[in-house]
Amino acid sequence: MAPKAPLVMIAAGGTGGHMFPAQALAEAMIARGWRVKLSTDARGARYAGGFPPEVQIDEVSSATFARGGALAKLAVPFRIAGGVIAAVAAMLRDRPEVVVGFGGYPSIPAIAGATVLRLPRMIHEQNGVLGRVNRLFARRVQAVACGTWPTALPEGVEGIHTGNPVRGAVLDRAAAPYIPPGDYPMSVVVIGGSQGARILSEVVPAAIAALPENLRRNLRIAHQARAEDLPSVVQAYDSAGISADVQPFFTDIPRRLSEAQLVISRSGASSIADISVIGRPAILVPFAAATADHQTANARGLVSAEAAILIPESTLDPATLSAQMAAVLSNPQAAEQMAANALAQGRADATDRLVDLVLRLAKTA
Repeated sequence: MAPKAPLVMIAAGGTGGHMFPAQALAEAMIARGWRVKLSTDARGARYAGGFPPEVQIDEVSSATFARGGALAKLAVPFRIAGGVIAAVAAMLRDRPEVVVGFGGYPSIPAIAGATVLRLPRMIHEQNGVLGRVNRLFARRVQAVACGTWPTALPEGVEGIHTGNPVRGAVLDRAAAPYIPPGDYPMSVVVIGGSQGARILSEVVPAAIAALPENLRRNLRIAHQARAEDLPSVVQAYDSAGISADVQPFFTDIPRRLSEAQLVISRSGASSIADISVIGRPAILVPFAAATADHQTANARGLVSAEAAILIPESTLDPATLSAQMAAVLSNPQAAEQMAANALAQGRADATDRLVDLVLRLAKTA
């Protein structure tokens, strides 16, 4: 019987910020003949539909201190312990060459299990500040890959700047030619990530309605909004006579970004990676409640490179946003330079860098 292909276990959960880089690594490892197992929770599983069909998906129960009542919080340590025991048993049955955690609570059983069994293990942090789970394991893994640079790390921990891997669908659109704004149909993409998009749903339609008629008449909007906000957002655009496609989740974001003249977005790590690899001007509104203000840290690279305009939530209102939109959409040369600056910040080879780390760790097994 032919020996099994080597196995990499990937653990990620919670949000697209964790899941999209995990998907990129899964795609690359399968292309190299490896087997891939994904450990995630119900929230992460919503993003798993784009993973290659060869990936074995193991759904673990979510265990976080951030949600639930007092009894639920008391049960969390026991659920985590049970998850670690189950992970160790699974790894003994089918031993991974390397375990890679991308953050989120589903990473805990996998990385802890790998630690118990002394398997090669690493974490990838997407943001400019380590998340809770990655901070917990930063000293207990052989490598800390960093998507945003510089990343704030615990004293004595060295990071490796890989960049944030993007999905194959994004790489297919990497460096797509940019059509600068002009007197013709223009596309604006509004993406709020999985958290905190409500303020964009409240402010963006009014900001667009306040644009000069010569700009507003040419705009075609693609706006990602929470399901509960859809009726009011659609109504706002309809009342202003603005053409808008409003959905709770776009499955074709890479195509939409590649066709956009301007992107209005939160500054989640995956959004920043997609915007920079494709190369588009952006207005970024960091999620104010993000842990350790990591979304502001994520935005620094594009803002410093003059590829993006940053508007803090505290100063976001229709007039401010409308003025910044007009500044980009009425200045084709500046918009084109912003697109070029964004592209210069992109790391289209981030997945290859991450794969190299995995392969190096596998040799230590």
